[in-house]
Amino acid sequence: MNLGSPDSTEVKDVRRYLDEFLMDKRVIDKPWLLRFLLIKGIIVPFRAPKSAEAYKTIWWKEGSPLIVLSQQLQEAVQQKTELPVELSMRYGNPTPEAAYNALLKRLPDVEEVILVPLYPHYAMSSFETAVEHMKEAHKKNNYPFQLKVVPPFYKHPSYINALAESMRPYLREDFDQLLFSYHGIPERHVLKSDPTKKHCMQVENCCFKSSTSHPTCYRHQVTITSELVAKKLGLKKEQWQQSYQSRLGRDPWLLPNTQVRLPQLPGEGVKKLVVVCPSFVSDCLETLEEIELRGKETFMEYGGATYSYIPCMNTSPLWVDTLLQLIEETRQTAGV
Repeated sequence: MNLGSPDSTEVKDVRRYLDEFLMDKRVIDKPWLLRFLLIKGIIVPFRAPKSAEAYKTIWWKEGSPLIVLSQQLQEAVQQKTELPVELSMRYGNPTPEAAYNALLKRLPDVEEVILVPLYPHYAMSSFETAVEHMKEAHKKNNYPFQLKVVPPFYKHPSYINALAESMRPYLREDFDQLLFSYHGIPERHVLKSDPTKKHCMQVENCCFKSSTSHPTCYRHQVTITSELVAKKLGLKKEQWQQSYQSRLGRDPWLLPNTQVRLPQLPGEGVKKLVVVCPSFVSDCLETLEEIELRGKETFMEYGGATYSYIPCMNTSPLWVDTLLQLIEETRQTAGV
């Protein structure tokens, strides 16, 4: 299961997609009426035409890159297993019901379905909403099978290895810094997801101090991914840094912000930059347009010399093998 995408670059399709995405109470966690007024009255009417233009810059002849790459990943996994593999999106098409029904058509007596959210890290606006959406569809339609969920795999050795190896070829040329740019979230999402209500962002070096909050802490999980991948690649601490992209609204979000850091880096002596976006496993608008295109334009405009974007793992063989391993490990666990 991946995030989803508009059906086309037409404003009406982008508007429909943004409506569904931004009205999700786990994405914009405001009271319903306020959320409705913000989304329907202000954000979507202004954002849809701009987003449609942005999508046009990265759209493939086969369709949305995220959809096409997710379909290719589904096919790659299917080639390596006898289990039927179907694809769902959190927003847009294909829907959870379409995926469940396709599985039942292929295997009418299926007893267990394993959900693989394509999010390495836990966040209420990504992993959590995807899982809850699939659970709701499962319950609403009284499907006869049990549902199991692959948990966040941000530090799984196979994932770390697959990610590091996908990055390694892009680090062979001389570079000054590697920037891990993760999708940003509001600080309040981190606080809300902390079951202790007293650890995340309240304890010094909270990401590195053991806590029961870590299984649901996005900030901890992305930080650990960066640390483990950097170690796997043999990078020194001064060779890499971390930031957060795709900010929406004026509320405090996790810092530092990628869009703020990119114009600052050349002035700090970082002339040769390499950027990777590990919170995404499939290339999409946020990686191809926001980072690869606009990010490069900004960095070079402010004095950068070279800028390289490392593609997502997409359908790399090591990533496909990681998914198969995660599925098999989840098969051995209790269901939900």
